[in-house]
Amino acid sequence: MASPSRYPETYAAWQRDPEAFWGQAAQAIDWVTPPGRVFAPEEGIYGRWFPGAAVNACHNAIDRHVAAGRGDQAAILYDSPVTGTKRRITYAELLGEVAALAAVLQDLGVGQGDRVVLYMPMVPEALFGMLACARIGAVHSVVFGGFAARELAARIEDAEPKVVLAASCGIEPARVVAYKPLLDEACRLSAHKPGSCLILQRPQAPAELVAGRDRDWAEAVAAAKAAGRAAPCVPVAATDPLYVLYTSGTTGKPKGVVRDTGGYLVALAWSMPNLYGVAPGETYWCASDVGWVVGHSYIVYGPLLHGCTTVLYEGKPVGTPDAGAFWRVIAETGAVALFTAPTALRAVKKEDPEARLMAGHDLSRFRTLFLAGERADPDTVLWAERALGVPVIDHWWQTETGWPIAANPVGLGALPVKHGSPTVAMPGWDVQVLDEAGKPVPADTMGTIAIKLPLPPGALPTLWRQDERFRESYLATYPGYYNTSDAGFLDPDGYVSVMGRTDDIINVAGHRLSTGGMEEVLASHPAVAECAVIGIRDALKGEAPCGFVVLKSGAAQAPDVIERELVALVRERIGPVAAFRIALTVGRLPKTRSGKILRGTMKKIADGEAWTVPPTIEDPGVLEEIGGVLRARGLG
Repeated sequence: MASPSRYPETYAAWQRDPEAFWGQAAQAIDWVTPPGRVFAPEEGIYGRWFPGAAVNACHNAIDRHVAAGRGDQAAILYDSPVTGTKRRITYAELLGEVAALAAVLQDLGVGQGDRVVLYMPMVPEALFGMLACARIGAVHSVVFGGFAARELAARIEDAEPKVVLAASCGIEPARVVAYKPLLDEACRLSAHKPGSCLILQRPQAPAELVAGRDRDWAEAVAAAKAAGRAAPCVPVAATDPLYVLYTSGTTGKPKGVVRDTGGYLVALAWSMPNLYGVAPGETYWCASDVGWVVGHSYIVYGPLLHGCTTVLYEGKPVGTPDAGAFWRVIAETGAVALFTAPTALRAVKKEDPEARLMAGHDLSRFRTLFLAGERADPDTVLWAERALGVPVIDHWWQTETGWPIAANPVGLGALPVKHGSPTVAMPGWDVQVLDEAGKPVPADTMGTIAIKLPLPPGALPTLWRQDERFRESYLATYPGYYNTSDAGFLDPDGYVSVMGRTDDIINVAGHRLSTGGMEEVLASHPAVAECAVIGIRDALKGEAPCGFVVLKSGAAQAPDVIERELVALVRERIGPVAAFRIALTVGRLPKTRSGKILRGTMKKIADGEAWTVPPTIEDPGVLEEIGGVLRARGLG
């Protein structure tokens, strides 16, 4: 019989004395100057963590493990099915690469507090670049590789980097994306001109270098190594920024989420053993991208802080070469945990609904599958539980928060799973559900999910050079709270259910209805691989729900038959109040590169409003396909 979870007593200890709790957690970090105070409520916008302390993130991620005699352990396992490349990089080798690259950055004039923009694919050098910045106290800002030139330019203009680290190209399953022309155009468009660009030449599409500005990455690092150059770690204040990460889909002036150094290290170091349940030396795989917050926290900093081996995967869940890619990588790397997005899992389920491609892969060391990035529908979670025979843990957080708000803390002892819920608030997060007046609502009542201030270590202290925008965007709506802009409810046991963004709560004839709840019903149909529900303009009811569904491969019934069944299913499960009458079969859904479905753009198309192609979209062509389906039904 499983032992009871230590979660209740752990959360209660945090509630009783937050400063004692985080002071204890801070002992997992090597400090140059240990914290004298844990929290200063009078500093910053809502207070600052570990004021007066000094630390270095790179030392904590690499140097201390090498000094402890673990230099021969693998730090990074690079697996790139799109190039047919695999590489094992030890902690000692990682230290050599990062220290040499940090010296190159110093030679290019980068010092403490300077910014460096990275525009990189999923290659080891992307991690080297982030850690090299951290090593010398520079602030890195990673822009997702392949972002449009105008979006990259906006970020360069806002961050004002001294140097840009970029690769010549990124590689998709069916094409090579040349990054260098996009970078050149971004530099032309930006009012701020970076002094230097260090270019990683990839053989699939070598780039032409701009004289006087561009340098060859490999040549510069080789020269530094030949000269015996290795930059030492530079201590920075715990409250100094480690990085700025721009939230996806921004319009106008970018919104740069600031991550301070000390609090972030403490929060991630706490989460690895207590939430994810992994030990130093074990292999942990986060199948995200370094361009997103998930990649920052759980490809790079979290696993390396904890002394794990991190998997760096340059590929897709399907198509590189098939829907068995995840199981191959888990088996070959010995990963004990995988963290991915529900979208990725739905793509696997769509292509291989019987999980036949799992056969032949040794998954005996694999213990836990973690999902985040969007709502994990119960049908997908149940499918994964049956196929894998291990716990499937949904958890919820945001770019702004840096690490999970709500989760099922495997390391403390798993709590009972309630499908559709990411379980309970982690220490540091006082989660409440508020009505429009800012008052807490009863259990099982829908409202806006908010976090009582102060936010814990690891969460954003502000936006880059935009304190007032931070206040207006997150703190002004509900004084004393951080507004997550997510809608949901708490059940009587304190379990959180996140039903979608507050924009995804639709008003049907005066009834506030969750599109997430309808999606849950649609996803339960055995023929549905994935789905999205949006509210579309309705002259009579104000808004009416419209469901888009992608069918599983080999679905036996005709699409029109399935569509009628789906309408009946929603009416049966939710009731006539949902006014659900439109289910449309589509070949695919429009998504960002991080896997989020672009519901807002779909709504504009359905309502006949002007729309533009979001810079974060994976494949712009799908929007025209959605428009075609809508027009065929007399919509849009």
